[in-house]
Order: sequence, then C-alpha cells, then structure tokens
Amino acid sequence: MVAHEPAAPLTPAARRVLDAASELFYERGIHAVGVDGIAEAAGVTKKTLYDRFGSKEALVVAYLRERDARWRAHLLAVLDRVPAPGPDRMLAVFDAAESWSAANSPRGCSAINARAESSAGDGDAVLAEVAAEKAWQVGLLVDLCREAGVRDPEDTARALMLVYEGAIVTVGMGTFDRPFTRARDVAATLLAARS
Repeated sequence: MVAHEPAAPLTPAARRVLDAASELFYERGIHAVGVDGIAEAAGVTKKTLYDRFGSKEALVVAYLRERDARWRAHLLAVLDRVPAPGPDRMLAVFDAAESWSAANSPRGCSAINARAESSAGDGDAVLAEVAAEKAWQVGLLVDLCREAGVRDPEDTARALMLVYEGAIVTVGMGTFDRPFTRARDVAATLLAARS
C-alpha cells in the first residue's frame, strides 16, 4: 500500500482555495464549478489560484488527494481498533465506510464522481489519481485477505471491492438506506465461503 507523498504546506491563500474548491467540487461537480467561482468563494484572485495550483486540473487532483488522505486516516484508525487478522478486520472496512459516508460523503465517492465527469485519455492527471486511489483500496483488501489466510486473496479482494464500490454508488444514488450494512453482510458471506 503506497501512500501519497506528503504535500508541501499550503499558504493561507492556497488553503482557502483548496477548501473552497473542495466544497464546491463535491457539492456541485467539477465541471459545473469554474475557477472564477472558486476564487470568489476563497476570497482570492484567479491569479492567486493559478499561482498556488497551476491549473484547475491540479486543483482537482489536490482536492481528491486531500479527501483520500482523510479517508485513509479514518479507515486505518478503524482498522487499528480491530488489530487481529481475520474476517472482523476485513469487515471493519465496511464499518469505516459507513461512518465516513454519513459525515463526509452523502453524495458518494468523490473519486467515482470525478471519474464520471472525466472524458480525457489515459494521460489525464485526474484519472490517474482516481486509479491510484482505487488501486490502494484493492491493495489494502488484498493485504487484509492475506493476513486472514483467505483462499485466493487477490480474487477475494477484487470481489470485496465490487461489493464495497457498489455500496458507495448506492449511497450517492440514494437507492436504499444503509447500503454499507447490506454490503457488510454480503462480504461476510463471501469471506465465510473462502475461509
């Protein structure tokens, strides 16, 4: 599991830009929010925004990385409360997602939402960031499966990821209540069959 490189400390103006952009991107969508609106919400000029981040794309990547870093810290803190390898530790991922979602992601996953808005090719920095975040999540699940001695940890982790991602999308769509509870039940059944 590779962590992001530590970001350089933000200036106060850059922090205001990132905070404003983060709120606007998540609430309205990346394409619906222009740099003029971000600069105005942050109380800075467009020049300051570009001086600090270089481009809207770089600002989107910074937004995604910061949300992902907060998610990872939350997830790892939940996993620390279940230190023994086994199904309970793997299912704690779903518990973490449920508690995170309630407070931070009522519209679903910011990475999935960003990917849905992207249409650029494989060289796009936003797509690369989203792919890296999802690869980290799969890698974590593989590690947890290996620690627990689950048969075929890579395949099991991919199956768990499908269940996990389905729950995230269900949160964002509001399809039904408490999708992570249902996803956790499905994951428990899967793990029992592969232990």
